[in-house]
Amino acid sequence: MASSHQNLPNLLSSFVDTFVDFSISSGLFLPPRPPQSERPLNPKPDRHANSKLDSNGLPRLRTVFSAPGRLIAVGDLHGDLNKTKQAFRLSGLIDEQDRWCGGSTTAVQVGDVLDRGGEELKILYFLEKLRREAGKAGGCVITLNGNHEIMNVDGDFRSVSREGLKEFEDWAFWYRIGQVLKKRCGNGIEDKKNIKDPFDGVPSKFAGVKPEWCKGIRARIAALRPNGPVARRFLSQNHTVVVVGDSVLVHGGLLPKHVDFGLVKANKEVRDWICGVRKNVRKKLNSIVWSRKFSKELAKDCDCSTLKRVLAQIPGAKRMIVGHTIQRSGINSVCDNMAIRIDVGMSRGYIDSLPDVLEIDSESRIRVLTLNPLYNHGFIHKNRIDGVCKDSDELKSRTMDGNGTEQDMEYTPCSGPLNLTPVPVPTFTRERKSFTRKIFHLYSFSDE
Repeated sequence: MASSHQNLPNLLSSFVDTFVDFSISSGLFLPPRPPQSERPLNPKPDRHANSKLDSNGLPRLRTVFSAPGRLIAVGDLHGDLNKTKQAFRLSGLIDEQDRWCGGSTTAVQVGDVLDRGGEELKILYFLEKLRREAGKAGGCVITLNGNHEIMNVDGDFRSVSREGLKEFEDWAFWYRIGQVLKKRCGNGIEDKKNIKDPFDGVPSKFAGVKPEWCKGIRARIAALRPNGPVARRFLSQNHTVVVVGDSVLVHGGLLPKHVDFGLVKANKEVRDWICGVRKNVRKKLNSIVWSRKFSKELAKDCDCSTLKRVLAQIPGAKRMIVGHTIQRSGINSVCDNMAIRIDVGMSRGYIDSLPDVLEIDSESRIRVLTLNPLYNHGFIHKNRIDGVCKDSDELKSRTMDGNGTEQDMEYTPCSGPLNLTPVPVPTFTRERKSFTRKIFHLYSFSDE
C-alpha cells in the first residue's frame, strides 16, 4: 500500500501529460512507445550499436536503413492537417479512423511541417502517433528537418501565419496548466525540480510588433528554441538526412561537402543544436535544407554532374528524393531519375494543390500516387514519373524499374476514402507576410 502511495504522484503526472496532449492536439491519445525489441532493426552492423544514448541524452538516431518492402515519401506539409491525412490515406498508410494500417511500410516525411498553416502542432502530434503505431506493427515513420524547422528553432518567424501564432498561444496555455498541476502533485513527483518556466529569458515585447501578436510570438520562441519543450519532444526526433535502401532522402539537397563531413555527423550536430547541447551549427550544414541545385523547375538548370558525384560517394545510392521547391507539375524527376522532387505545395497555406506521394517497392520500382484529376485527362505532363488518380475507386500508374525503364500500365486500388473536402485558400496580406520579419534571431548559425 505504501508503494502505491509513493507512485501516486508520478501516476498523476502521467495523467496530466495525457490531458495536456489531448487538449493541444484536439483529441489525440498517443499510444505507448513500442518496446525497443519491437522497433524495426537494421540488419547491417552499426558501429554505434554499443552506445544507446547520444550526447544529448536521447536514443541515438540511425542514418542508414535497409531497403523496406515498401517506401513512401511525403513532401512538405506546412501546417495543413487535412492534406497531411489525405496524403497518408492516399498511400494506404492510415484507415478511416486515421490509424496506421501500413504494416511494415517505411514512410518518410521530408520536412517543412512548420509555418504557413495553423495546424503545425496538430501535425507533429499526428506524426508522433503514427510513428508509435507503425513501430508496433513493424513499420517505420521517419521525419526530416526542413528549412522551416531550422528557421523556427533559430527564432526566424518570417513565414509564420496568424493561425500558427494562435495555435502556439493555445499550447502555452495548456502547457502552463500542466506545469501547475504537476507542481501540486506533492513531493516525490519525478523530476519535480526540473519543472521550469519555458518562458524564462523570452522578451515580453518586440519592437515594431503589434501587442496582440506578442503572446503567440513568445509562445513560439519558448516552445521551439533549442531545448524548448516542442523542439526537444518532436523536432529532436527528426533526421536531417537519411538513406533508405538505394534512396537518399533530404529536404533541400546534399552536396559533396556534406558527404565529406559525414551524414551521421550531420544528423548528430543538428540534433544536438536543437536539444541545446551545441550553441550553433556549422553553416555548411545549413545548405542541406536550403539547396535547390536539384529541384529547379527546368531540368537544364539542375546540377546533374554534382548530383552524380554525391550519389557515387554514398554506397548503393541510386537517387536523391528532395522537397523544398514546389513542383507545380506534380512529383517529377530530372537527371535520369537521379533526383525526384516531391514538394507539390499541397498546403492550403501555399498553393493548395492536391496531394502526390512517392512509392518505391522492394524491387526499386517507382510510382507516383496522386489525387489530381488533371493527370487523368492529360492536362499536365512534365518529366513525370507518371501517375493519375482516375476516380475515387482506383489509381492508374506507370511503374519504372530501378533503371528508369517504363513497364506495363497497372491498376491499384486507392486505400480508404479520399476525403476531398474543399478548403478555401486564405488570403495573405503584405502585412501578414512581413510582420514577423522584425523579430530578431535569437540563435544563429556560425562558421565554426
